[in-house]
Amino acid sequence: MKTKSVKEPIRKKWIWILLFINVVLIVPWYFPKGAVEPFVLGFPLWAFISTFFTLIMGAYLSWLCISQWNIVEEEEENAKRKEDVKHG
Repeated sequence: MKTKSVKEPIRKKWIWILLFINVVLIVPWYFPKGAVEPFVLGFPLWAFISTFFTLIMGAYLSWLCISQWNIVEEEEENAKRKEDVKHG
């Protein structure tokens, strides 16, 4: 079995910086008040941008969970099984 080192993404500053930038871009506060036009694929531009960055946020968080976060769950489960075998 391949042993992975424990990785905690909370300690990596670049993760938080990219997350902050994405949150700022999701909310279209930078558009003029009441702006509806132009339209992109039938949506107002602000709605298209908000939807686009929401999808980017989901993909980014999924990628973080898969590649940047390695918790010790497997090791904890194995230790628990060994304890159960000893006491059971």
